[in-house]
Amino acid sequence: MKNKPESPHCSTCGSRHKSVFCSIESEEVKEIDNIKGCNFFDRGQVIFHEGNRVNGIYCINKGKVKIYQTGSEGKEQIIRFAKEGDIIGYRALLSEEPLSASAATLDDAVVCFIPKSQVLKIIQNNPSFNFKMLKILSHELGEAARIITDLAQKPVRERLAESLLLLKDTFELDEDKNIQVKLSREELANIIGTATESVIRLLSEFKKDKLIDIDGRNIKLINIPALTREANIID
Repeated sequence: MKNKPESPHCSTCGSRHKSVFCSIESEEVKEIDNIKGCNFFDRGQVIFHEGNRVNGIYCINKGKVKIYQTGSEGKEQIIRFAKEGDIIGYRALLSEEPLSASAATLDDAVVCFIPKSQVLKIIQNNPSFNFKMLKILSHELGEAARIITDLAQKPVRERLAESLLLLKDTFELDEDKNIQVKLSREELANIIGTATESVIRLLSEFKKDKLIDIDGRNIKLINIPALTREANIID
């Protein structure tokens, strides 16, 4: 972790309009700015560890983060991703339970920490903030149910296709249709719960079928409608 002299200010944060804090009052913004702490992380650094207690929430100012659990044999299961404007660690804070997952950066990141006391104060005084928090928690619960169903019922090929589409929706595509996050083959395997070798084979098949193109860790989505059919996604 690097200590930098300059930390981002909430009032000028380019990610705040994307976050749960977008509707809070200006006075609340000032209070958060005065009490928060910010840390600078390199790619691959852990922000927090599964099983630890948390006394606040983390807000991503810059960068991309993976949220994952570690099995008994040390294998990761990636649960979800977070990007600029997202908050993490909030479920453990609100439930007053240990963290159920770890978080690590996928690229260089700036992450702000807002203490529990300030979060609870906003919850008590701002109904709009409460609604947004409830919406986030409900979405996370739905995503957890989807992951369980997919792992239990979908073939690996369908799970990989669905995961590529999920990455597209989460991080968007650049002008060349590349997914704007660079993941290793192992990380892709950890999303869908399979062996790295299976992901390598399936990516080659998708490339052969002209669904995607691959250049190192860059994945270009060539035929999204066909990839959606492969994922067997029902609207």
